[in-house]
Amino acid sequence: MNTAVKPDHSPAVEAALLRAEQAYAAQNPMSRARHERAGHVLPGGHSRQTLFYAPFPLTIAGGRDARITDLDGHEYLNMVGDYAAGVYGHTCAPIQEAVGEAMRGGVSLSGLNTKEMELAELISRRIPSMEQVRFCNSGSEACLFAAQLARHAAKRPKLLVFNGCYHGGFMIYGSVDAPLSVPFPLVKATYNDIPGTRAALKSNSTDLAAVIVEPMLGSGGAIPATPEFLAMLREETRRLGIVLIFDEVMTSRLAPGGMQGLRGIAPDLTTLGKFWGGGFAFGAFGGSRELMRHLDMTKGGVLSQGGTFNNNVVAMTAGLVGARDVYTPEACVRLNSLGDSLRLQLNALGRSLGLSFHATGLGGVLNTHWNDLRLTEPSLVEPPAAPMRRLFQLEMIVRGYYVAQRGMINLSLPMTEGDIKAFVGEVRHYLTRNADMLPASSPDSREFP
Repeated sequence: MNTAVKPDHSPAVEAALLRAEQAYAAQNPMSRARHERAGHVLPGGHSRQTLFYAPFPLTIAGGRDARITDLDGHEYLNMVGDYAAGVYGHTCAPIQEAVGEAMRGGVSLSGLNTKEMELAELISRRIPSMEQVRFCNSGSEACLFAAQLARHAAKRPKLLVFNGCYHGGFMIYGSVDAPLSVPFPLVKATYNDIPGTRAALKSNSTDLAAVIVEPMLGSGGAIPATPEFLAMLREETRRLGIVLIFDEVMTSRLAPGGMQGLRGIAPDLTTLGKFWGGGFAFGAFGGSRELMRHLDMTKGGVLSQGGTFNNNVVAMTAGLVGARDVYTPEACVRLNSLGDSLRLQLNALGRSLGLSFHATGLGGVLNTHWNDLRLTEPSLVEPPAAPMRRLFQLEMIVRGYYVAQRGMINLSLPMTEGDIKAFVGEVRHYLTRNADMLPASSPDSREFP
């Protein structure tokens, strides 16, 4: 295993982090005051743990295209991209016009509307394994519904999950499961471990209803599954009569047919969310007619899936117009090519400066890392609040680039090659400025794709 020359918790890093926190706090007094006030009515001062970071998170007052403005009036290029949901940026005329028209036509219509069928048809065309689709309100809901559908259809209790996985707020599993996670009976395996996962599938086949897997880990560090690993999952689950669920809540944006289209692997069920709502709350799950018939009460199905806002006309309209007219297959390819270029440039920077800095991911979804490791599963990823991550985040924010503490980067359609060039230039300045205290690459470090 490669090791960094200088430890993450070095006194130099800690001192630099303290200076960065002071500069950040001095620059953002209104965000600080609002966060302190919010703590009286919102636990922790927020409603979404992902958005919190020390010493306090910015309050965003607005956004346009790929840029946001905070309460203190500073503008940033938004590299967070709402954690993969913000494909369209912050203003998208076709979606805004369509949503305005939909709202003028009336909301909470208490019945079927004229957009949900069209959106379902579009999803089925883009992702053919989703022969039938059901909508819900988030990717978290979609994963939970898909898991329960699989357990019902298979008449088996267990799910196979991967340590460090994230399938929404209800399903976060690892060596210690998140306290709010649904306590399903689980079999746990290691991501990208073909022999170990194959053995777990075989030894638990009579109890396993489903395998749920992200084709590329999102919250786990933007680590792609190898094509061989996904092919093994498809082969073994089919042979053993186990439902294969692809969680494509994040990864469906990486290719016109999602990662399953990119890899040529058709799962039994797929979950969607994030960008498919066009900026509004959205979730969907779907798959073969044979599985989805359990939700069709006109054909003997017994699963009743409720949800007042499942077919919310605003989300249905935004999702349809966005995917049909804006994030077309051509636009999808262009954006993800830009992301691949960014990843390659960041990795070249780390190599050229002799530093343990690199990026993983595919297309427009990336994650930066401060080590030399060839990352294959989440246990190898630094903690989100590691000092090196915090220092990079705060220094980049002060310089006009809104980045996530855990290192995740998500591109949006309004971004240009000029934006990417400027961001890479600022990262170069950061690395050069702080080279003396950043971890040096080891002699046997590998090149990263």
